[in-house]
Amino acid sequence: MAVNIRGRNYLKLLDYTPEEIRYLLDLSKQFKNMKRNGVPHKYLDNRNIVLLFEKTSTRTRCAFEVAGRDLGMGVTYLDPGSSQMGKKESIADTARVLGRMYDGIEYRGYDQSVVEELAEYAGVPVWNGLTDQFHPTQMLADLLTLEEKFGCLKGLRFTYMGDARNNMGNSLMVACAKMGIHFTACAPKELFPAQELVDEARRIAEENECTIRLTEDVDQGVKDADAVYTDIWVSMGEPDSVWGTRIELLRRYQVNEEVMKKARHTAIFMHCLPSFHDTRTTIGAEIAEKFGITEMEVTDEVFESRQSVVFDQAENRMHTIKAVIYATLC
Repeated sequence: MAVNIRGRNYLKLLDYTPEEIRYLLDLSKQFKNMKRNGVPHKYLDNRNIVLLFEKTSTRTRCAFEVAGRDLGMGVTYLDPGSSQMGKKESIADTARVLGRMYDGIEYRGYDQSVVEELAEYAGVPVWNGLTDQFHPTQMLADLLTLEEKFGCLKGLRFTYMGDARNNMGNSLMVACAKMGIHFTACAPKELFPAQELVDEARRIAEENECTIRLTEDVDQGVKDADAVYTDIWVSMGEPDSVWGTRIELLRRYQVNEEVMKKARHTAIFMHCLPSFHDTRTTIGAEIAEKFGITEMEVTDEVFESRQSVVFDQAENRMHTIKAVIYATLC
């Protein structure tokens, strides 16, 4: 049966079937081929989208702007100081105003309830560019990257190391369950995902003949992994006061050469970026001075290695976001 998601919101992968995710991945491949071969694809000429950002980003903003313009669309960017949403105007009222002016709305910010409320009132498709709970546009880019490297998704073994209850841990667990990938969260128990979401992911995984595993043991966590994934230890919006505790909790979950050796020899390293793999950032330098560590969630050696596919992931944000925009508007 043909897949049609025209008019749908894209808020979290829990809302999408494996067949619908497969459709978006295949569409992403088509757009990637057209982009790389210089084939014009302004299929949405004279349409307009707005990007609502309460959290800043390099990849999400650029991916949405380039994707929109490649499709022939007008793109408006509203940074945290350029909108009255939640201050002088309610989320519902903002949604109804923007829905009268734009064909689609992207939101990147804090609580999932905000993007859900925007979707309830906008009357046009709403896309989640990141919330504290989920990051569904990153998931498509990651799945596309995995498939490009291994030729398939089903049956792969995937390990996520770090804060497994953040938006990346949550989203990767769901994405793997949907697509038949064996998922392991390797983290301290204090940072395991919420049990309710784990139970839901396990139910989905059973339907798709894969498994969900949580472990504190690094050796067991990365054994036979095809992909090892990590993320920054303190997410945007969290207070600086948590750095000390988080470093102590996660220091032994750093992805380094020894960790990668425990995975399969063909394993790849993945990261959604930005990454603290050296001290060439303001935060990296500050953490080094305060806590005496020069590399955090991943070492520079692994980040710059041949196993690293982090910049393939970054590029694939653009192609997969283009697919989401096109599929929900056409």
